[in-house]
Amino acid sequence: MSKDCSDVVGSEGKPQSSVFLNMGVKFMDGDILEKALEWIRQGRRVALATIVETFGSSPLPVGSQLAVDSQGAFEGSVSGGCIEGAVITEALEVLEGGAPREVCFGMGDEQRWETGLSCGGRISIYIEDANKAGTILENVMAFRREERPVCLVTDLATGRKAEVLMDAPERRGVYPTSLRQAAMDALQRNISATVDIDGRKFFCHSFNPALRLIIIGAVHISQHLAKMAQMIGYDVVIIDPREGFADTARFPSVRLERDWPDDVMGKMALHSRTAVAVLTHDPKIDDPALMSALESGVFYIGALGSKRTHAGRLERLKKAGFSEEILSGIHGPIGLSIGARSPAEIAVSILAEITQELHRKTKDKPMTAEIPCCMKDDGPVCNTIAPPRRK
Repeated sequence: MSKDCSDVVGSEGKPQSSVFLNMGVKFMDGDILEKALEWIRQGRRVALATIVETFGSSPLPVGSQLAVDSQGAFEGSVSGGCIEGAVITEALEVLEGGAPREVCFGMGDEQRWETGLSCGGRISIYIEDANKAGTILENVMAFRREERPVCLVTDLATGRKAEVLMDAPERRGVYPTSLRQAAMDALQRNISATVDIDGRKFFCHSFNPALRLIIIGAVHISQHLAKMAQMIGYDVVIIDPREGFADTARFPSVRLERDWPDDVMGKMALHSRTAVAVLTHDPKIDDPALMSALESGVFYIGALGSKRTHAGRLERLKKAGFSEEILSGIHGPIGLSIGARSPAEIAVSILAEITQELHRKTKDKPMTAEIPCCMKDDGPVCNTIAPPRRK
């Protein structure tokens, strides 16, 4: 173990950020933060340990956390068990009055059965007194519950913190513009990472909502699409006002809304982690849903239908006041062109297109600060029936 992180970076390992996409594990880091705050509300002293960088292979991604109270009780993990004992010891020292610290753990052959990582990797962990940052941590969790993308920025030298909201980046002007932009970029990429700005190290910890897929139309394709999307971590919502379509027998374990799409979507948080697939083939249902989606910040909008059907759809939406530039964001006909014929194959093509768009938008977004991570070209990748009449 070393408290000087510089001596654990060998030629074989470059620092990395997390590209863990929160697809299968939703709000993993946020759950530990919530537990830490629960303990603080109970009057307990709590230290928080966070992975801020990884080098080479590591069992858990950047942003993983461990909460430790003054009695040694803990929740979470930063290594899957390899170094938790040593981290807890450091955390207790911080709670006894020590300054926040960045501690590095690596593994040479002589360390294999001592304090080290059995995977052979090296990680940097930031340990701090969570009680001193209780208010701002409460803010972050409140935004998380509201499904608002938020990045918690920490100055690793001082422990000073600020939150940066995706939908209100200028809300708190604590840090320079370059750092706020780096935090926004981290949210866009859905990564947590350490950045270097003017010789100072900051940790940008992203808390994004879970991926969500809104499907308009409880049709046959939707049955397959919902199952597939859930398998890769999406929260799925199916909206259909038609009697007999949105049936729990046809769609078990899926949230069903038997109402008009624009009414339902108007009450939902349509954020940058949301995709919308419009599948009813009925303009009275599809068009209002598309209008709601176009007026939001969702990352994907797709609509079922032939090229001719889509052309007619675009004309109607133009008459409703939408520009050609905005309408170009609709994927129509929906899905990648893979020759899909059956409902299941069409669902595959739709989900493939959604996945492609998700990664295209994150890949094309450049980081604006120097970041020693796998996003650089020379760095390794880490972790790796008719509708009812409307009244």
